[in-house]
Formats: sequence, structure tokens, C-alpha cells
Amino acid sequence: MGRVILTGARLFDGQTCHDGKAVVLEGAQIAEILPATDLPEGARIDLGGGLLAPGLIDLQVNGGGGVMLSGADPLSEIATICAAHAKLGTTGLLPTLITTSARQTRAVLAAGVAAVGRVPGFLGLHLEGPHLDPKRPGCHPAEHIRPMTEDDLDLICEARAGLPALMLTVAPASVTSEQIAKLTEAGVTVALGHAACSFAEAQAAHDAGARIVTHLFNAMSQLGSREPGLVGAALSLPFAAGLIADGIHVSPESARLALRLAGDRLFLVTDAMAVAGTDLPDFDLSGQRIHRANRSLRTENDTLAGADLSLPEAIRFSVEVLDLPPEQALAMATARPAAVIGSNRGRIAPGLPADLVHFSDDWQVTGVWQGGKPQANSPTA
Repeated sequence: MGRVILTGARLFDGQTCHDGKAVVLEGAQIAEILPATDLPEGARIDLGGGLLAPGLIDLQVNGGGGVMLSGADPLSEIATICAAHAKLGTTGLLPTLITTSARQTRAVLAAGVAAVGRVPGFLGLHLEGPHLDPKRPGCHPAEHIRPMTEDDLDLICEARAGLPALMLTVAPASVTSEQIAKLTEAGVTVALGHAACSFAEAQAAHDAGARIVTHLFNAMSQLGSREPGLVGAALSLPFAAGLIADGIHVSPESARLALRLAGDRLFLVTDAMAVAGTDLPDFDLSGQRIHRANRSLRTENDTLAGADLSLPEAIRFSVEVLDLPPEQALAMATARPAAVIGSNRGRIAPGLPADLVHFSDDWQVTGVWQGGKPQANSPTA
């Protein structure tokens, strides 16, 4: 690939919007950001308005392209999920394994190590379980929820050494503070979720090294008058927290309150499932049939099972319903989640990967570049 120049759109660099700028791509990298009036030779693409942003980053993606991350064929599943979400604008993500057997967990961790450098968009893994609270299982299979053993701890720490990032969602009921400290020391990003814990238990986990709360408000102890629970801890302690901004998992009123209290500690996640990027009406999840209807995914007993959501849709909801400034909504899906896992992605700057997404003025995705390569339906020179 030669030099490609993207011009004609507002530019969001990960923090701020700019007018009159162009982005120069050389191969798989961003080469320069220049005034649109002072461009070098190269193949020019006039985007015709709209907004050019860094490729989106999602830290909780259970599936896409018709498959879930399951451990059955994990390397293929990882590749399919990453490719499906790249077409939707998410060029970097953590494929997420929900609670399953120790054998399948081990297989997914090995596949994640094998995927490094081979699967575009793969930034690491997120294990959501199995070390959760049986009192808050959500749609996770209860038979696999269990306390963390020393063998589990060793396996996860060993896998982290071969992955660019590894996030682990746990509940204080199933891990000790000492285990959280060892995980953190090994470089694992420890999150709290699916937990009926008290504020004090959440604070102890934070003191040990936990820094994230998984899908705020969902599958956790709620804010009460005398017991603040995990929601209270997420809003008042220095946790970062993922927010599913679809109006279904969290009401707009609760989301606005969280934004007022937690501010720049919040980032957007999709909790996307197998149906992402497809028109599938349902899918299988650990033996349960999950039905897709009215923008939500539910089990037969009406329990929410992930979300029917893309990050561009979450951004649009944040701007149009939650009344966030575009810069804030975009940061919540780019630089902010990247920083949570210690990545320098989610920004447009020289030397970074040429991962970009173009939005129309009404927040529709009209172009995606990953590693400098245009995805389907993206404008080309």
C-alpha cells in the first residue's frame, strides 16, 4: 500500500475535534496529520463531510459474525468475531469468554496466545468468569461458577505473559484479596462483576488491585440507602466502569447519573453476542436458546443475555439520548477503553496503526480502515 490521504471530514484525534485537517496513511500506519491546505503527493480520498475518528475499541465482546467465543474452535472464533466487528467500526477488541468449563477456558487462553500478531483487531482476551458470585449469575451457566483455585491463578498468570492484555471479571465471593493482588502483579486487568458484594468487599478488592467494574448496574448489588453495594463503589471509588448504552440494560436516567458521578471513568462496551453483524433471529448459549427481538437478547425466562448493540450505535445513543458532547461519547469508545488495558490505540497520531472509522453527520458508519486497509463499503481512492 502506498500513501493515502483522508481529507474532507472533521477529525477527532482521541481527545479533541479539529477542522481543516487531513490524515496521511502510509501502509499500515498513520504517517502525519496535516492542514488540509498543505498536502503531499498521494492517493486522496475526499470523505465529503462527517467525522473521522480512531477505530473503536471494545473490551467486552462475547461473539459476532454468527459465533460465540466458546472454546470449541477458539482460534477460528476469535478471527470471525474480530472480522465481524471490524466491519461495524470496532477495529480493536477483547473477545470475551463467559463462564464455561476449565477445559474450554484453557483452550481459549491457548488460542488467544496463538492469535497474537495473526488476527487483525485482536487486543487480548476478557474472561468473564467462571469466578463469579452464584447469587448474580445472569445468563452464565451456574454449574461452572466456582471459586478460584491456585491452579486457576497459575493458568491465568501464565497466559497473561503471552497476551497483549488479559481482563478478568471476578466477584469477591469467589476470589481472595491475595489472589487479586497476584493477578494484578502479573499484569492482569482485574474487574468486578456478577457480584452481590458489599461496598466494603468491593473496596477491599480495589485495595488489592481490582480497577474495573463490568457492565455497570447489571448483575451486581445495587445502590441502597445503608448499603451502597457494588454500584455505589463503582460511582464513588476510583474504578473505571463499562457502560452498555442501549437504553435497555441501563435507563437513560441512571446512565446520566453515573456520568455525572463517574465522569471520565466510564467507557462504552457492547457485551455483543453471536448475532452482531448478522440478521440471525436467535442463537445457542451454553445450551440455552437466546432470542433476538426489539433490540434485545433474552433467554426463554426473559433474562437479558448480552446486548444487540454495536459501538457506533452506543455512541449515537450517548449523543442523541444521553446528550453527551460528541468528543466525550467518542472518547468513551476509543482512547478511554484503550487506556484501561494499557494500549496506546484509540487515538489518531503519527506512528500509530492506521485504524480509523468515518461517521456521517447522523452517526452512521460510512467507512472503516484497519491497518490502512479499507473494510467493505469504505471509500477508496
